[in-house]
Amino acid sequence: MANVKPYSRLSDFDVALFLNGKHTRLYEKLGAFEIEHEGEIGTFFAVWAPNAEAVHVIGNFNFWDKFSHPLMKRWDASGIWEGFIPGIRNGETYKYGIQAKSGEYLEKLDPMGLFCETPPKTASIVWSTYKEWNDAPWMENRKAKNALDAPMSVYEVHLGSWQKTLDDQYLTYDDFADKLVSYVKEMNFTHVEFMPVMEHPYAPSWGYQITGYFAPSSRFGDPQGFMRLVERFHQEGIGVILDWVPSHFPGDAHGLKDFDGTAIYEHPDPRKGYHPDWKSYIFDYGRTEVRSFLLSNAAFWLERYHVDGLRVDAVASMLYLDYSRNDGEWIPNEFGGNHNLDTISFLQDLNVHMYGEFPDIQIIAEESTSFNGVTKPVFMGGLGFGQKWMMGWMNDTLRFFQKDPIYRQHHLNELTFSLIYAFTENFCLPLSHDEVVYGKNSLLNKMPGDDWQQFANLRLLFAEQFTHPGTKLIFQGGEFGQREEWNHSVSLDWHLTEYAPHKGIQATMKALNKLYREEPALYKKQFSHETFEWLESNDQGNSVVSFLRKGETNKETLIVILNLTPAPREDYRIGVPLPGVWKVLFNSDKGEFGGSDYPTKGAVMTEEYGWHGKAFSISISLPPLSCLILKA
Repeated sequence: MANVKPYSRLSDFDVALFLNGKHTRLYEKLGAFEIEHEGEIGTFFAVWAPNAEAVHVIGNFNFWDKFSHPLMKRWDASGIWEGFIPGIRNGETYKYGIQAKSGEYLEKLDPMGLFCETPPKTASIVWSTYKEWNDAPWMENRKAKNALDAPMSVYEVHLGSWQKTLDDQYLTYDDFADKLVSYVKEMNFTHVEFMPVMEHPYAPSWGYQITGYFAPSSRFGDPQGFMRLVERFHQEGIGVILDWVPSHFPGDAHGLKDFDGTAIYEHPDPRKGYHPDWKSYIFDYGRTEVRSFLLSNAAFWLERYHVDGLRVDAVASMLYLDYSRNDGEWIPNEFGGNHNLDTISFLQDLNVHMYGEFPDIQIIAEESTSFNGVTKPVFMGGLGFGQKWMMGWMNDTLRFFQKDPIYRQHHLNELTFSLIYAFTENFCLPLSHDEVVYGKNSLLNKMPGDDWQQFANLRLLFAEQFTHPGTKLIFQGGEFGQREEWNHSVSLDWHLTEYAPHKGIQATMKALNKLYREEPALYKKQFSHETFEWLESNDQGNSVVSFLRKGETNKETLIVILNLTPAPREDYRIGVPLPGVWKVLFNSDKGEFGGSDYPTKGAVMTEEYGWHGKAFSISISLPPLSCLILKA
């Protein structure tokens, strides 16, 4: 039997926090750590496996011998096995060999492992998250950049397909630090959001079937490589949001499922522990040790990787016991309802802890139902998220824009309905990866009409998104009008950006991002009804809608006019809140955007002629399929 020495990083207080579901720093206590102990360099291992008969560390260092390096089970109720093995250094591959009480032998990755082998290999790697960070100015000032009254325009990225090398290989984290950072900055986005970077065995899951919750994917480099990428974004004044997946995990043999021969991470009852849509396993949110694991995982990325926010995936699937289930396939809660009460308290705990420890971040819920109070504070009975994806806006708006303009006059309510509930939550308006896969078509190809009209409609869609209250999110490729539906295994069609219509879409996005950042009326009160006022929401005869985005003073107020058909509208009258000259700040029909440069004035003088309930009005020609934004 090899030399495994007793050692522990856990205090009695750590164990108490862990067992009470309140530990948010387990990554400092469990996992693998190269240390010096009693004059020897080696690695301390600790793993939670409460129902195991025995746990051994196996790896290249012992020729994967199942029995040579046994860990010792702690004397308390923690269910943790631990020990120090001399001679093992950073870079060593390892797994836990777990002898189940059933007699079954399992080889598992380290749930707290900081680095993994590149799939299809599945071992963990002893590693450190040490880095001397060089982003202090950003970290000291990011509170203002992540505030709810700051502009947040997010570029959603899938690292495996944003761009590849000429021989179709993945770029590295350092490649992205050069290419992606400069692109996001040039396009004027305020934040980038990565689809899951955590290690996952199956690339077609896009990262949403995670096994290595504490390990950035080795497909693109090592943990420090990902840190350098985050740091580079921060040095350029750009925030980083990570997709985070506490909703489910895959059933791969080396992963969390039946980790010690029993269901410890997943709920043991398949009616609560198995996901019928994704053929995956659902965390047991009522189990305190699992809560500590998930809370620690959220804190890990915020602390060790300096990320500025988490977008929590598939919250609806967590909240509802009957999500994707028929009668008889789910268990009601203790009150007979369909809400998962354990999930609700877990999400409240998550937001209380994370905002308490990292007050200058954002936690954003992808929640697709009308669940009440997602972004209300926990002390008011809400879930406590900072923002929520506005799936209703996305669905209604895309459905409207897919209609031939000749029929739009009968469906203006689809475009305007979102304003009825726009201020019930702190909403982010997403045009995400989910809308350009599985036969749904690219954003550009969703648009009706001939080639010119498709591009004009896409510019108009983006203009509507950027002038609608709420923060913004665009998935990669949409910003230059990618023709093909997104394919996770190939690079975006960057060659398209050499062609004028696609360059025009890019220029439109750049201009809208700039405008959003420069005009306080578009972001200062973006979650308040005070920011918005309809001028005309139902001009069916012309298919034109117009509204005000109001700042703190009348001088900051913007007028937005959307002409939703290819027919220009001559001398269209709009009521205005102030007399004087109104200048056109943005015109989506300009030639530089790929528009027709239809003749319209760059500035107009008000007339003392009452309209739209205002004492003054202007008359202006509206280009075809266009958005005009004016300011006094």
